[in-house]
Amino acid sequence: MAMATTNQDDRRRWIVVASKDHVQRGLEEGICQASHGKDAPLRRMHQGDWAAFYSPKERYESLEKCRRFTAIGRIKDDPVYQARTNKDFTPFRRNVEFYPCAEVPIEPLIPLLSFVRNKRSWGYVFRFGMIQIPRTDFLTIASQMLPALQEIV
Repeated sequence: MAMATTNQDDRRRWIVVASKDHVQRGLEEGICQASHGKDAPLRRMHQGDWAAFYSPKERYESLEKCRRFTAIGRIKDDPVYQARTNKDFTPFRRNVEFYPCAEVPIEPLIPLLSFVRNKRSWGYVFRFGMIQIPRTDFLTIASQMLPALQEIV
């Protein structure tokens, strides 16, 4: 669990948007992908950054809603790399150290999150696939997901 010694204020906090089944696959492999495997969003992350994973749907090819934060972790290292998942798809990935956490519904948190400016059309902000959020918003989410916050604060 040793991470680079970085000042907490220097670390960035992200939300990665992915269906719950894709997040689960990432948990199993210790990785994250964003924006359908594009590299540009992942290159904005750095070792020690935090990521919360928001799942609007249960499965990628389904309409069944999830609307929960389903995982949380820290970026383990700096390289962005490609992995061949089949003959036609080689997505970019980052290594993530995931933490045991509770899944948390987003609706009760919407009024508390400053990055969600339009509280009525709150889902719009998540259409970008990966967004950087303020530390205070990340702590609001993380405090509901993690049993202990000593590593974050």
